[in-house]
Amino acid sequence: MSSPSDSPACDRVFTIDPVALKYGHGALSELGFEAIALGLRRIFLVTDRRLRSLPPVQTALASLQAAGCDVVIHEITQLEPTDDSFKTAAAAAKEANPDGYVSIGGGSVIDTAKAANLYATHPTGDFLDYVNPPIGGGKAIPGPLKPHLACPTTAGTGSETTAVAIFDLVGARVKTGISSKLLRPTKAIVDPTATYSAPAGVVACTGFDVLTHALESYTARPFTSRLRPDSPALRPPYQGANPWSDGGALRAIVLGGQYLERAVHDPADTEARDWLCFAATLAGLAFGNAGVHLPHAMSYSVAGLKHDHHAPGYQDEKAMIPHGLSVVINAPAVFRFTAVSDPMRHLRAAQALGADVEFDEDALDDAGEYLAQRLEEMMRATGIPNGLSALGYDHGDIPALVEGCWQQQRLLTLSPVEVSRADLAELYGAALHYWDDTPPAATAPAPAPRKKEKGKKRR
Repeated sequence: MSSPSDSPACDRVFTIDPVALKYGHGALSELGFEAIALGLRRIFLVTDRRLRSLPPVQTALASLQAAGCDVVIHEITQLEPTDDSFKTAAAAAKEANPDGYVSIGGGSVIDTAKAANLYATHPTGDFLDYVNPPIGGGKAIPGPLKPHLACPTTAGTGSETTAVAIFDLVGARVKTGISSKLLRPTKAIVDPTATYSAPAGVVACTGFDVLTHALESYTARPFTSRLRPDSPALRPPYQGANPWSDGGALRAIVLGGQYLERAVHDPADTEARDWLCFAATLAGLAFGNAGVHLPHAMSYSVAGLKHDHHAPGYQDEKAMIPHGLSVVINAPAVFRFTAVSDPMRHLRAAQALGADVEFDEDALDDAGEYLAQRLEEMMRATGIPNGLSALGYDHGDIPALVEGCWQQQRLLTLSPVEVSRADLAELYGAALHYWDDTPPAATAPAPAPRKKEKGKKRR
């Protein structure tokens, strides 16, 4: 039997619809020019109440006002948006009746602006109509949205380049989202200096979101393994790994491996923060095209089921599990599992991340270990908790975690290895705890990859 990628029923086409991008120091000061170029006079600006008085928002407001724009400001009051916060923003946007939208903040802010734009422009009787199935109806957005200029202040989510808006569906205790090419911002305005004020804990969580975006898009199932759609209009935003997405993903992995730890440990290291910001942009463009898979699919129930963790850098927030943390906490377990799909690709990713790799038969056999252990090393060095157990989960929570994850079929289908509920239970179990909690000696060398037992079947 031929492999799926050899089947004439499989797709042979991928599309590239990247968001227009302005990047560099001082880009925010040109926001007024960009708004006027799009014909925006009345603007609905979404930001975070913590950012309202900080330089990024002040710079953006000054630029918009100097250009003669009328700005209506909507401040979100909590990180990790919910269905209620999306509804609140949409109602405010509908009342404001703007020409377009500006978002200044992290992924929560940018996703809120996307949702406000959608529901104010194309109201629907049931909020869940546009939400991804099986949780929502998956209704197609009926037409274009208003222009949206997205200005990130964290090096992480890549939401300024993507076609999704993620939120916590509180009643169901699960994260889900809306996915459509029409949600992509009109232009991303990325100014690395806007990320300089982020605390170390926030840099760690958002930085690992960058790395998992890149690693997942690089290891996702190939676009040629997906069935050809009945119509080009039905080709999904997340298309699978392809030659275009591979380039940005691999470069983002290299930059993350080089600069994430530096950016966390030294707030004055602006070179590290600049490069991490560029890595976030590259990873956003890559995964916005190829998609993400198991670590993100697993993350939604991790973040949605329990809300009693206080992450460093988020102390003024209600207890929660930040998105990047909820993703990377699953990643070592996942990449040990998926390496069998393409050992060379996983080994290249490990090398790009900074693992000391020799490309021989033994190394290919242990590609998942190389990648997982390098991730664990970086997690430990940046204060990421030691597995799900450190977030309050135990074996008794695994069935609920699995069921929450199983609803993320849009992401599960991108896994390079087909997964069952039993597989997910094993993965959550493996993610409960990763390393010995005894502090390592300061001069101790990195451990060699753990070898598989002879004769033991690898998945």
